[in-house]
Amino acid sequence: MQTPSRSLGRLIWLAILGAVVLVSSLPVRGADKRIVLIAGKPSHPPGMHEFRAGCLLLQKALASVPGITVQVYDGGWPSKVVDGARVDDNAALDNADAVLIFSDGGKGHPAIQADHVKVIDGVAARGAGLGFAHYGVEVPAGPPGEAMHRWVGGYYETNYSVNPMWKPAFDKFPDHPITRGVGPFATHDEWYFNMRWAPEGAKGRMTPILVATPSDEVRKGPYVSPRGPYDHIIAASGRPETMMWVFERPGGGRSFGFTGGHTHANWGDPNQRRIMLNALLWIAKVDVPKGGVQDQITPADLTTNLDDKTKR
Repeated sequence: MQTPSRSLGRLIWLAILGAVVLVSSLPVRGADKRIVLIAGKPSHPPGMHEFRAGCLLLQKALASVPGITVQVYDGGWPSKVVDGARVDDNAALDNADAVLIFSDGGKGHPAIQADHVKVIDGVAARGAGLGFAHYGVEVPAGPPGEAMHRWVGGYYETNYSVNPMWKPAFDKFPDHPITRGVGPFATHDEWYFNMRWAPEGAKGRMTPILVATPSDEVRKGPYVSPRGPYDHIIAASGRPETMMWVFERPGGGRSFGFTGGHTHANWGDPNQRRIMLNALLWIAKVDVPKGGVQDQITPADLTTNLDDKTKR
């Protein structure tokens, strides 16, 4: 015969055991992730190179994804006011799990100003994700190009790569987390191609994501600038070209390059938007949902936060 104290002890033990089983069966949520979107300064006519509006749209689209925080810094780089003067705030990237630069490029690319190459090298060294979109994939050849090879495996090189306005048909995708839930789409945009890829034997693994074959008419130009045509582009007639790629860096860091994004209205295409949203999760090492990111973006959202281009 059990005493009351033994019965009570057995009940307590069974309750504890049940709680342990229940807790062990619940999904484990990883640590929250922080994604930083760096929007470039205003440029181009209205509706084009809307970096701030584009980043704020992506931020809103990711708002329903649990476990992540998305911060947008405009003006081309995080900054703060010290003694009445605005200065770079490099520390804003210290604990970022992923950083996207959506901006103008070339000699004015935010990543190659001041000590920013060193800062981004540090971000990459700790395994955080890196993304570069549209003009943000272009830097001058030489040390800036070598930095892009380290960070993302390729870049747009003036007079080698090209920037025509055209409408590639993206209808086949690799089996990759970034392509989950993405259906065929085609948007008329300044889709760059013929990137300067890292030399053979370089460290890291590149995987094409958005691939299409330009017509001979597209290859013959005109390109946006310089207008071309270039003999080496024409000579590659019939060759598929990569407009988005992912790069797995040595040490486990993840990156991507995306050459579209010139025309802001094209973010209204749910498939173009989804592949970018999926990519941001992937480089931050967040599991991409089976059907890709599902957002609540409406046509009205595409008309908000646009730059006042009259002030340029």
